[in-house]
Amino acid sequence: MATARSLNAAPERRPALLRKALKAAAGRTRYLDSDEASEAIAAAAIVASQRSGVPITSPYAPDFLLEGGRVEIDDELVTLAVRALDRVMGEDSEWLELWEDSDSSPEAVAVIEGIRGAL
Repeated sequence: MATARSLNAAPERRPALLRKALKAAAGRTRYLDSDEASEAIAAAAIVASQRSGVPITSPYAPDFLLEGGRVEIDDELVTLAVRALDRVMGEDSEWLELWEDSDSSPEAVAVIEGIRGAL
């Protein structure tokens, strides 16, 4: 996932990289493809973890988070993360369509709701 790899960038660049991934989804007015949605979900999860203090332990997390690093999170980034997740869960979202076609849809939706709740 591009977000995780790119967030291993210099600490001062990380907030801008999160913002970019979140804006790509939040600002999408046409069909949201699953790659953009997945990047937004990953970015929102990072924002939520930094805000809540609950560490991300997924092997897919950026290395710096697994090593206890932090990202500077402001209120605007939190608001943007909520908007991005709302877009992922809205109409014309390939991510949502793919999950709705599977037996695991309730679990996937619960993960998004958990991230959103932490924001």
